Amino acid sequence: MINVRSVNLCFDHQTVARPVLQDISFQIPPYGSCAIIGPSGCGKTSLLFLLSGLLQPDSGEIVIAGTPNCGTILQNFGLFPWKTVYQNIGLGLVLQRKKKSFIQERVTRLLREMGLGGFEEHYPGQLSGGMQQRVALARALATEPEILFMDEPLSSLDALTRERLQNLILDVWQAKRITAVLVTHSIEEAVFLGRRIIVLSKRPGRILRIVDNPGAGEPDYRQSEYFFHQCGILRETLKGEENGQQT
Repeated sequence: MINVRSVNLCFDHQTVARPVLQDISFQIPPYGSCAIIGPSGCGKTSLLFLLSGLLQPDSGEIVIAGTPNCGTILQNFGLFPWKTVYQNIGLGLVLQRKKKSFIQERVTRLLREMGLGGFEEHYPGQLSGGMQQRVALARALATEPEILFMDEPLSSLDALTRERLQNLILDVWQAKRITAVLVTHSIEEAVFLGRRIIVLSKRPGRILRIVDNPGAGEPDYRQSEYFFHQCGILRETLKGEENGQQT
């Protein structure tokens, strides 16, 4: 369980504290998936960094049950260009001082699961954007995280590659039984992947709406009437914020 209670965040700019997030409260159940969506600059990434512990709130609290192992995927993939695919995937395990045989077994399995077999000696610059994203996902999964944080990981990909990787993320979430938190600009992506969707306002980010979305993860959800209904709810909420209306 992730429990966010009355969180506020400010950034200092030329000695003036400027609010980024205001009075943010929500919960994410264990093994749930949550998508965070809102206008550009509303504080989505800052909220993700708060959840992952990379930032600390100015007030309020974020309580995560237990002491879970977490993985993070950044928007630009965060791969080391001077390391091979194999080395990038195994990096977290090396830092954890795992045995070489353990690392080899884990990385080999992930290469197979991610469809990266035969590319272990390639460097990121030799791969397509979709393949780089699969390497980033494999690296995040190598340490078997209980919570996976993703900051617009698919934003730079073409539509078909993005859809294939959305399916892959969904498969990973269901098979590994992890809690997944995704920041995205895409309404359709939020509805496809998020069992709970947090809609933020313009900066300073406030919660406009929390949309429960139980259809996420169901077969052929993209083609269902309910999927388009949920997309419409998000679209109207964001449009109302853009027009300065209350939703």
